[in-house]
Amino acid sequence: MRFSILGSGSRGNSVFLESKKTSILIDAGFSCKAIELRLHSIGRELSDISALCLTHEHNDHISGAGILSRKCKIPVYANTCTLSAGEKRLGNLFARKEFETGDFVQIDDLMVRSFRISHDTADPVGFVVSDGHSSIGYCTDTGKVSHLMLQRLRGCSALILEFNHNLEMLKNGPYPLPLQQRVRSNMGHLNNEDAAACLADLIGPHLQIAVLAHLSETNNTPLLAREAARAAVRQWGETALLIAAQDKALPLVEILEDVKRE
Repeated sequence: MRFSILGSGSRGNSVFLESKKTSILIDAGFSCKAIELRLHSIGRELSDISALCLTHEHNDHISGAGILSRKCKIPVYANTCTLSAGEKRLGNLFARKEFETGDFVQIDDLMVRSFRISHDTADPVGFVVSDGHSSIGYCTDTGKVSHLMLQRLRGCSALILEFNHNLEMLKNGPYPLPLQQRVRSNMGHLNNEDAAACLADLIGPHLQIAVLAHLSETNNTPLLAREAARAAVRQWGETALLIAAQDKALPLVEILEDVKRE
């Protein structure tokens, strides 16, 4: 499997994943043109995409989904509440594929499983995507780490995990108090320390790559996020740490099959 974070942050989110036979997107929080350009930057085309899976209905995750679906004839997979809450923004879709949170969804040779997370939306989810040999876990926009989240993400070959904010920067930054409280809440976003503790719990012999995602441009820095994560992966020195950017796609990352370190 290969993947690229096309962009991650409050101004837009989208992730490209591919197996030997299938390519999908998770979220489409940029314009159709922007997604096309970012795919071009990693050597891929909109015509490669077989499906679009949505995590929740916030604009930075679905703003381009409707036009992308209609223009490129891409089916959209999401749970019922997300499709309902995002209906006005999504508009008519080429194909509407509803699932219940927790379901397994087969998309060609990819198995996609959703799991519930904690965010201030109708029914937000993370995903684990597997080709039967390796798996990629995707979880951003959650205010807390749950036992279910840990259970679903454990054993993944790669993780894309939210490292949204540094608590001191948030406290002393420009956000008004109500917005700070929303970000810090159990239905907001993960801070560096909680995300690092989650990563430490998930680290193990199968995990090859961890991508730190959805960094706040106001309340975090790549250096602070990386420092928090580095201690979590220290015991498995071969685990690569990457940081997703807001303004450009991460180069394609390849996941090796059946890697297990003793």
